[in-house]
Amino acid sequence: MAEIGKGGSAGKLAISVQKRLTRAQEKVMQKLGKADETRDAAFEEMVANFNKQMTEGSKLQKDLKAYLTAVKTMHDASRRLQDCLADMYEPDWFGKEEMDAMTEEMIEKEMDNNLEDTDTLWLDYHQNITDKSLTSLDSYLAQFPDIKARIAKRDRKMVDFDSARHHFSSLQKGKKKDEAKIAKQAALLEMAAPSWAQGLISAHQVAQTNLSFNQAEEELGRAQKIFEELNVELQDELPSLWDNRVGVYVNTFQGLAGHQEKFHGEMSKLSQNLNDIMTKLEEQRELNEGTNHSESATPTPKAPSWDSWSAVTNGSDGDLPPGFLYKVKAVHEYAATDGDELELKIGDDVLVLAFDNPDEQDDGWLLGVQEAHWVQNKDTSAKGVFPENFTQKV
Repeated sequence: MAEIGKGGSAGKLAISVQKRLTRAQEKVMQKLGKADETRDAAFEEMVANFNKQMTEGSKLQKDLKAYLTAVKTMHDASRRLQDCLADMYEPDWFGKEEMDAMTEEMIEKEMDNNLEDTDTLWLDYHQNITDKSLTSLDSYLAQFPDIKARIAKRDRKMVDFDSARHHFSSLQKGKKKDEAKIAKQAALLEMAAPSWAQGLISAHQVAQTNLSFNQAEEELGRAQKIFEELNVELQDELPSLWDNRVGVYVNTFQGLAGHQEKFHGEMSKLSQNLNDIMTKLEEQRELNEGTNHSESATPTPKAPSWDSWSAVTNGSDGDLPPGFLYKVKAVHEYAATDGDELELKIGDDVLVLAFDNPDEQDDGWLLGVQEAHWVQNKDTSAKGVFPENFTQKV
């Protein structure tokens, strides 16, 4: 039994090697132009789209995983920062109790007025992206290896079909020549053969030729059937897969954007609570500082009156433009994209002006003029709007 098993394995191996040699020979003949090749321009375009789609999907999957790793890193950094703030916050500082409660909430993941704490927000944000965006993307990409393998198999079967087609064609063309040769050889043999054997030799040789021809025809039919079945399946699947990519990308990025919006919205509320505590702590510090210096002989400088402040902000002192509010310095370059925008270069000093109509001011945008232009020309004709977060107040 073992010998039979070994013989069967050896036979399969021999068949596999023979197929590879036949395919290699066929490809060489096609490249040399000695054999025609089955070509399908529409299918080749589908395969090109498939490869492009698989490459883009894999890159998106890789970048999304990197994004999730960054979220996890930011979560850990946020937790350490909150722990640090809790440790250094002194007992007599304003809001110590509120700070302890907030920190405890962040660490223990409790709810306060239906608002998720920082730690829970980070965990939910990471988990939602994993479940809704990454998992669906993984499922989408899981189908590509099987389709890629079937495309490769279809290419191999196409070579087998071409080889069988060429072999059958060569037999078909040589059949008449072989029949003529057989007839001539048979005539010579029959002349020397006994009378009872005349005709048998010729019939035997013709039967052998027909057997080879029929075997080649059957092999061609099998190769064609296998190739066409694979070809039809892929021609149905590849266009559908190509069209599905849009829906996958939409769902991935819509889900990501929705989770980001929710996360940053809730996080901004917690950040505002922390900012309020820091503001009150600063007020406490200023109050204590004023109390400590109240007994000093040095008089406290008088705060500027509203009239003097109004004069400065309105530019009535002559050195500042009308409507001047304060000065900022550009910390990022900004290329103007519209006629009413102000172009910025790093280090530019800009005089911020009040809008003639406050309703025209968009959130996050300021109106101003380059200080250099004002000093040189004493006019605001070159004023324009610019993003506030590209500058720093000086």
